[in-house]
Amino acid sequence: MPEDGRWVEPLDLATGPAAFHMLETGAGLPFQGGPSAFSMARLIEGRADRGVVPASRVPDAWAGALARVTEAPPPFAGLPADRPIVMGIVNVTPDSFSGDGLAGSPDAAIALGHAMLEAGADLLDVGGESTRPGAEPVPPAEETRRVLPVVRALAAAAPVSIDTRNAETMRAALDAGARIVNDISALRHDPAAMALVAERGAPVVLMHMLGLDAREMQRDPSYGDAALDVAEFLRGRVEDAERAGVPRGRIAVDPGIGFGKTIAHNLSLMARLPLLAGLGCRVLLGVSRKRSLGVISGEAAAGRRVAPSVAAALCGVSRGAAMVRVHDVAETVQALRVWRACAAGAMPDAAA
Repeated sequence: MPEDGRWVEPLDLATGPAAFHMLETGAGLPFQGGPSAFSMARLIEGRADRGVVPASRVPDAWAGALARVTEAPPPFAGLPADRPIVMGIVNVTPDSFSGDGLAGSPDAAIALGHAMLEAGADLLDVGGESTRPGAEPVPPAEETRRVLPVVRALAAAAPVSIDTRNAETMRAALDAGARIVNDISALRHDPAAMALVAERGAPVVLMHMLGLDAREMQRDPSYGDAALDVAEFLRGRVEDAERAGVPRGRIAVDPGIGFGKTIAHNLSLMARLPLLAGLGCRVLLGVSRKRSLGVISGEAAAGRRVAPSVAAALCGVSRGAAMVRVHDVAETVQALRVWRACAAGAMPDAAA
């Protein structure tokens, strides 16, 4: 839990005119600096639910926890902070769960990345190791061989993050032009990773994963309170990173949808995503084409889960996600523009 042992969980998030009205009348408070606002809050202390109160009446004892929710985190990795950010997924693997792996074809991966940028992606996430449930580990040397030509080419066109658990791959990718490290193990898998990220000054995404083995993570996952357990885990990793020399402004967090979670756990995390605002970091949500969406929607084929993935991305953004990691960039960008226009009652800025 946070340093003072308390969480303020925002409820009833609103955007557009409703949020403006809340803030103007004092009926609500800004969510991470605005423009969204929330009118109610659940108070949590020592894992105990202390009840729900109007946001404007949060007791003084929760002032520290409330400030972490209402104040704007620093912009992450120099990316825009006034709208949702779209991260395009470039899997340079033969065994991606989504069926879009491009191992052995750097040119195809590079072409995909450029197509995503043309479709409106803000940054690209390049990975050379599948981390689907049951996947076998890939040696860092092979992972590096797969990703480096793609990172070099795409980093010249846009911000690139390297999706890896291995310090060797992180180092090589950063040398090749990657700007961000995206680690599903939250810098736990490789003992050298934390010091490397601190030394290189790289922004980092810390994700929650149950355990450290993709082959085991989906075997009967269990939590006391999934949302709170994930939030507390990420709090610990953020604090560890700060102690190692990585300032909170260079950290984003990811609840790890599908990484050691049942469908019920995933849905709880989606519904309670605003809880993670209490970490004072930007939130990245990666739910694109996940198996749970297929079960909910009745669509078995991962490549046909475009509509479910877009719906989940919109839900995540409405619940406080600052970034969404997606396979289907064009559809997500279009949906977000329409969502923003409808929420605001006005056209979004042409440049966004």
